[in-house]
Amino acid sequence: MKEETTIEPEKNIILTEVSGEMKKAYLDYAMSVIVSRAIPSIEDGLKPVQRRILYAMNQMGLKPNTQTKKSARLVGDVIGKFHPHGDTAVYDAMVRMAQDFSLRYPLVFGQGNFGSIDGDPPAAMRYTETKLMPISSELLQDIDKETVKFLPNYDNSMKEPDLLPGKLPTLMLNGATGIAVGMATNIPPHNLTEVCNALIAYIKKPEITIEELCEIVTGPDFPTGGMVQGDMVELYKTGRGRLITRGKITNETIKNKEKIIITEIPYMLNKSNLVTQIANLIQAKKLKGISDLRDESSKGKIRIVLELKKDVNSKFVMNALYKYTRLQDSFNVNFLALVGGQPKILNLKNVVEEYVKYRKTIITNRTKYELKKAKDRQEIVEGLLIALKNIDNIIALIKKSKNAPEALESLINKFKLTRKQAQAILETKLQQLTSLEQDKLKKEYKELKQRIEELEKVLGDIQEVLKIIVKEVNELKNKYGDNRRTYVLKRITEISEKDLVQKREVVITITDKGYCKRMDIQTYREQKRGGKGVIGSGLATGDFVKQLITCSTHDYLMFFTTRGRVLWLKAYDLPRAERYSKGKAIINLLSLKNEKVTSVISVKNFDDYLFMATRKGQVKRISLSNFSKPRASGVKAINLPADDSDVLIGVEIVKKGQEVFLATKKGQAIRFNSDNVRSMGRASYGVTGIKMSKDNEVVSLKVLDTEAILTITKNGYGKRTAVNDYRKTARAGKGVINLKISQKTGDVVTTVAVNNTDSIIITTAKGMVIRTSLKNIRIMGRVTQGVRIVKLQQGDSVTDLVKVQNGNGEE
Repeated sequence: MKEETTIEPEKNIILTEVSGEMKKAYLDYAMSVIVSRAIPSIEDGLKPVQRRILYAMNQMGLKPNTQTKKSARLVGDVIGKFHPHGDTAVYDAMVRMAQDFSLRYPLVFGQGNFGSIDGDPPAAMRYTETKLMPISSELLQDIDKETVKFLPNYDNSMKEPDLLPGKLPTLMLNGATGIAVGMATNIPPHNLTEVCNALIAYIKKPEITIEELCEIVTGPDFPTGGMVQGDMVELYKTGRGRLITRGKITNETIKNKEKIIITEIPYMLNKSNLVTQIANLIQAKKLKGISDLRDESSKGKIRIVLELKKDVNSKFVMNALYKYTRLQDSFNVNFLALVGGQPKILNLKNVVEEYVKYRKTIITNRTKYELKKAKDRQEIVEGLLIALKNIDNIIALIKKSKNAPEALESLINKFKLTRKQAQAILETKLQQLTSLEQDKLKKEYKELKQRIEELEKVLGDIQEVLKIIVKEVNELKNKYGDNRRTYVLKRITEISEKDLVQKREVVITITDKGYCKRMDIQTYREQKRGGKGVIGSGLATGDFVKQLITCSTHDYLMFFTTRGRVLWLKAYDLPRAERYSKGKAIINLLSLKNEKVTSVISVKNFDDYLFMATRKGQVKRISLSNFSKPRASGVKAINLPADDSDVLIGVEIVKKGQEVFLATKKGQAIRFNSDNVRSMGRASYGVTGIKMSKDNEVVSLKVLDTEAILTITKNGYGKRTAVNDYRKTARAGKGVINLKISQKTGDVVTTVAVNNTDSIIITTAKGMVIRTSLKNIRIMGRVTQGVRIVKLQQGDSVTDLVKVQNGNGEE
């Protein structure tokens, strides 16, 4: 339906459809924000407020070689003459133009407090002073030579430039950030030398590809330095992209104390906020190994010091800083600018083309202006030379004339002069009649003639214009060019959890009452057979170490519970503790439901199979790939009876064809091939592994990949028996004798598969731990009681046994 608008003259009311009026009003507002506030122009790289500030400074005479003047005076001029908005908006824009951490090439020189990288606000405008930076004069150069269009200001009382001549490619150099209505721009700053080289390369080879330009402009160059990574070719091809920015970290070691020093931070990052974030992470124990944090920054130089604790690897602390803080940040690029007053997404070649196109216009306009001025002056000089040649006649003519208009007309008619020439003769001073002045005029005429020829040559050949652009760009490069501050990285790999924790061999202990901890394996020194051991943990009364395993901090720990569930943790997630610490309750780390952790295995990758055994002799083989996606709530690994009449006692990783060994507490054992048990799903109960009497139960499941089996009993007796002494049978048999038990030895606690070079660690119910070499335990037959391996205190008993392989933590 076509909208109709009528005006009632008597009431002066416009009658129109409201939705149409709203659309029009909103579009007008949106375009005003886009064109007049938020988005910079590609031609001079400035937003209107920045352009007005620089022009007002130029009008006030605040040149680089003059004294500074109060910022309040400048702000008053800008808002009074050109920018009818709040003084805060103008002052904030001016302050940013003076900050060397905000702009790669600051355009304004600020005297006083202009804010800091810590987010400190600038002093009030009545306290600060300002003037133009030398580089800003390149933006304003030739503005008085009719190079740009001037438009009426907001109240039509004076004129202001629509654009600045823009000899400096400001948009690429300093970038821009702005949020308009329905669109936004975010352009990173670049290095002047690289941009100038790209401009010259394009002028010399207009068909140059973006890929070739990317070899010259290698990436953004931020004022705060640091490092940047991203798909630069894609970014400069599309005008959009995501960059990863990083701060710069170095190491210092003084008096055996290692320090991490942050010397550069990502662009637009508040340094004070970064320090606070690091402090909070240290307090929350996400950043470990840091003993002290200080901000030693001064005079524009960043220096954040993190002192490390003894024996802490700085590499992992650095990775944690990148992972958890804004020391590694992202920068989303959207190369949006106004081209001829219209918003447009630009690629790198578009930016270069538009700059060259605009400079062609500026240089052409400047040349036309200079040609006109030269021709006007040439006309005057020609007239003066005619006058000097006929000086006596001219003087006589002037003396005879009644007044100046009559003299003017007489000179025009008699000597064939133009009105301008005649007027110049009448205004000539007597001193110009000297021979010296005559020589000067002749020389000037010759120079003007040559200059006019040069200017006409420029206007007649576009290649001459391009030569001027190249010359001016080279001048910019030589005058203001500098080295890159931001290092462009080829690739930043995503920081995974293993990059945050040093890989080392550790011992994990699990107690009967559900406490766990991890300790470095070097905590335990080897002792001879019969030694008394060292204190392994300060346990609560009645608690004892139930399981002890060795693994890497980067391994997954799979916690199998009495009810057949499995839960996951990374080894480094377990609390690190000393020998005498009881550790942390597993219930605080895992979501357990009326169950206890019965077995823990370490997994590097989810290949091969898991082999499980229950107290009643059931066994099950299942592919590890069924557990490759850890869940916080855990999953069912084996389907055990709901009445808890059977529990899981052991889980091992097996490969195809490997043999397994089941041992019972009454000294029986069975050896069979794991392939005899078919692969099953997570919901199955398994099949019979060994047949036993009612008072017997399975205490151990081991994979036979070693030379011997080490068995230990409750009272500290044990023996080492060659694997070949155990007859291989089919599964579900009664097995053979493993150890002859008696009242002296007590029931079998567990067994381990060992080699001659291995060490073992034994734990007791009272928390004693002993580590010994197998060289101290000779190989014996199956039907023996063994020898005393550990000397127990009264009332103490062995609870677990674990081996330490050679090369995995030997002292």
